[in-house]
Amino acid sequence: MRVLVIGSGGREHALCRSLKLDPQVTELHCAPGNAGIEQVATVHAVDPLDPGQVAELATRLRADLVVVGPEAPLVAGVSDAVREAGIACFGPSRDAAMIEGSKAFAKEIMMAADVPTARARTCSTEQEAAAALDEFGAPYVVKDDGLAAGKGVVVTDDREKALAHARACERVVIEEYLDGPEVSLFALCDGSTAVPLQLAQDFKRAYDGDEGPNTGGMGAYTPLPWAPEGLTDQVMREIVHPTMAELSRRGLPYQGVLYVGLALTAKGPKVVEFNARFGDPETEVLLDRLETPLGGLLMACATGELGLDPVFRPGAAVTVVIAAEGYPEAPVKGDPITGLADTEHAYVLHSGTTREGGEVRSAGGRVLAVVGNGPDQESARANAYDLVARIGLRGSHHRTDIAR
Repeated sequence: MRVLVIGSGGREHALCRSLKLDPQVTELHCAPGNAGIEQVATVHAVDPLDPGQVAELATRLRADLVVVGPEAPLVAGVSDAVREAGIACFGPSRDAAMIEGSKAFAKEIMMAADVPTARARTCSTEQEAAAALDEFGAPYVVKDDGLAAGKGVVVTDDREKALAHARACERVVIEEYLDGPEVSLFALCDGSTAVPLQLAQDFKRAYDGDEGPNTGGMGAYTPLPWAPEGLTDQVMREIVHPTMAELSRRGLPYQGVLYVGLALTAKGPKVVEFNARFGDPETEVLLDRLETPLGGLLMACATGELGLDPVFRPGAAVTVVIAAEGYPEAPVKGDPITGLADTEHAYVLHSGTTREGGEVRSAGGRVLAVVGNGPDQESARANAYDLVARIGLRGSHHRTDIAR
């Protein structure tokens, strides 16, 4: 089949890499892509937020399947336009994608479906926000209601800082803090059926020891040997299936991947957030371990024919994100990158790069995701960091404690 992937980040490079390995995929395209993606797929200069442009490109390429990577194109209605053009699409409709596009909508769905999550208040004024902060107390959790590229959440003990974030947003969701380790579960959905991928854990804070501001993610690993037995089944039963049923009840059948961000509290798993797409950088490690060919899986979701659970290879994978100087506040772009050659058990996925005159340069905040694998977590971690040490990018930074 001919596949078109929409996006330009590390998640899309991971998707393209896995699709390239699927013998069913005979032609692979990506729009707009990056310097790494162009080595495995034909890239096209298209605005990923323009539904008409994406649908026109998919039609011109005679694509059998379009895979929408990021959340913003989904919320912009790209998947709707592709389906209207008669092409199978992996990614929820614009209305169903509001499970990520609006924190308030997600809370509404969870309440209606009786899904375990934090108590919350939706606030549109400073007075409402102040009252909600006082109701729930510290640590304060303030979430921008709309899309914010993974950086719209502030968790702080400083009430004034929490209130300032609320003031800067048009509408916020303020909720009680959920204590306990956080894990990610992705469920592949075909509108009526859902199957889980492996559990993974990502690291949101910018610096070692979970210090610094929230980011889009600084690293991840899978599997989670410490996760409670039966956790995946419990999450599917108590969270994923009721959420899909509620969306379907509203005429919004969910096709694509539902990302469930969880806190493992003393009272059981509770939803921290939903995303309408593969999370980054968890995708990088999950696809490294996925044995089932990816193209067939995504096509089955897009056509309502999802069957057996995906199969994963034994062993572990760890990814470490190399970020540009100044990330996440003001990333520096345009610096050359060296040392990108893969090793035996590690490889580089490009997140924010461009090619200028044969030279790869930084073009985003999170520049690279280095994936290491091995028979166990420690060896995978060592392989990832060995390759990280070989890469040169002036002023860059990365966490040294991923999967420790």
